[in-house]
Amino acid sequence: MLSEQSVATVRATLPVVGGAIGEISERFYAGLFAARPELLRDLFNRGNQAAGTQRQALAGSIAAFATYLVDHPDDRPDAMLGRIAHKHASLGVTAEQYALVHEHLFAAIADVLGEAVTPAVAAAWDEVYWLMANALIAIEKRLYEERGGSEWREWEVVGRVEETADVATFRLRPADGRPAADFRAGQYVSVQVELPDGARQIRQYSLSAAPGSPLRQISVKRVRGGTAPDGEVSNHLHARVDVGDRLRVSAPYGDLVLVENPAGNLAGNGTAAPLLLASAGIGVTPIVAMLGQLADTGHQGPVVVVHGDRSPAEHALRADHEAYAGKLPDASVHFWYEEGAHHYEGGADASHRTGRVDLTGIAVAKGTRAYLCGPLPFMRAVRAQLIGKGVAPADIHYEVFGPDLWLAQES
Repeated sequence: MLSEQSVATVRATLPVVGGAIGEISERFYAGLFAARPELLRDLFNRGNQAAGTQRQALAGSIAAFATYLVDHPDDRPDAMLGRIAHKHASLGVTAEQYALVHEHLFAAIADVLGEAVTPAVAAAWDEVYWLMANALIAIEKRLYEERGGSEWREWEVVGRVEETADVATFRLRPADGRPAADFRAGQYVSVQVELPDGARQIRQYSLSAAPGSPLRQISVKRVRGGTAPDGEVSNHLHARVDVGDRLRVSAPYGDLVLVENPAGNLAGNGTAAPLLLASAGIGVTPIVAMLGQLADTGHQGPVVVVHGDRSPAEHALRADHEAYAGKLPDASVHFWYEEGAHHYEGGADASHRTGRVDLTGIAVAKGTRAYLCGPLPFMRAVRAQLIGKGVAPADIHYEVFGPDLWLAQES
């Protein structure tokens, strides 16, 4: 994929570009938003921009992609590209916008690195960029085609449930009465709201109920910023949206979905694969949808259910979490709470402990497929423990809420 000449140039300049990629990303966004302020107002997450996490994620993905191309010039990291493409498609990113990104990204590279950007260096990194961009464009085109376009639709709120002090569930149905395409458990939708200053900000929320219903359900955690600003969209939804209101919602996207073989079960050998579904905090939302799907389809294989939270009172969707697991014939449930575990009133088959998730004493069957969702430190710790128990890295799947900083920390 990457030409032999460019491989040599990128390998030689990767330390310099990688070392400056954070500054490059910062200048890129500054230039982009100066030229196109509507992108910050109506497309990019203003909270992530203010916190700098989107810059870190961009820097990490570019560095990770370039490193992969240098090490595997005839291949490409499809797992990473797929995750990014699903997020872009949920926002309605268009092929034309990649040229705009290229313009401002390479202006930032030239600005930061100056004379080090020779014509040969510029050509090599241009090749890297368009390999990544064209791959994403192709994946996003396929995603749009599968969903009949990138149409946003209005959905009416027909139910609202206060799950915890900071998590509310919104049940939605299409406002136009037309049926909606189904989704896969674990996927998310984008929700766009108009804020008091006129900005139309977009956020992604996992669908927190199993597929098959004419309604869709999202469970939104109110983001309290502490030293940073509060979450704009989550607080708007909590304070201003109730039954009878309407929301603009995208088609469902996301690649954290249960893997099925052509026979329709969750293994490749005619039997149900052993599964481990691990979550922490609001990461419970896609996991509960997966459990609901497993219960609805009569899954027979072993399932290990793991969750960590601050307290039982803050464990959103806890009743569903337990109820779906209780319908599975071979499920074990393990909850950890940082405080208040002794006040837990859960099902008889659910174990609960004080502290943070620790898989040391949990049996994990050979061939387990694991699905993780929660804060990044939680997922990294669980992944390491699973690998230590013999789970293949390729069988560990994860979803990051917000910018994917996993790549930023590994690059």
